[in-house]
Amino acid sequence: MNDVTDTTSTVAAQELRQFIERYERLDAEKKDIADAQKEVMAEAKGRGYDTKVIRKVIALRKRDANDLAEEEAVLDMYKSALGM
Repeated sequence: MNDVTDTTSTVAAQELRQFIERYERLDAEKKDIADAQKEVMAEAKGRGYDTKVIRKVIALRKRDANDLAEEEAVLDMYKSALGM
């Protein structure tokens, strides 16, 4: 191999290593965040809150208000049709 090829290979290997290390750091941060979320839910449960309902509220808050309103209207219509 010549010097240009060796340099190109070295640069590519360094860049690849940087991508992998960045991903690994993000993965570790993601684990830390997931652990913190579990702690929050454990604390809420310890205080008597229903964590299943909390998770549902969180999911609802993430949704678009118009989509949510439309889905609730359809749900109400279906429940009405079934006499619920």
